[in-house]
Amino acid sequence: MKPVDFPEVTAIIAKNQPKYLALPAYQFEDDPEGLTVFCWRLTWAERIKLFYSGILWHQVLTFRKPLQPQLLQVDKPKMPPHSL
Repeated sequence: MKPVDFPEVTAIIAKNQPKYLALPAYQFEDDPEGLTVFCWRLTWAERIKLFYSGILWHQVLTFRKPLQPQLLQVDKPKMPPHSL
């Protein structure tokens, strides 16, 4: 599974941090909760495994801070077009 660039991207998280994958993101400018959207592409093997198991694991580095709410979904959220 790899992060995917998409037309609405407004930021690249960890852009200059070789320890992490660069993560294209859309950050909603006026959202009081700081809503940020990412997109991932599964390999064919991952797609088949997910299809049969119906299970998706999600790992998050919290750096020992409280976990923030997160949502995984298959539908693209509504985002106004934007370019970097």
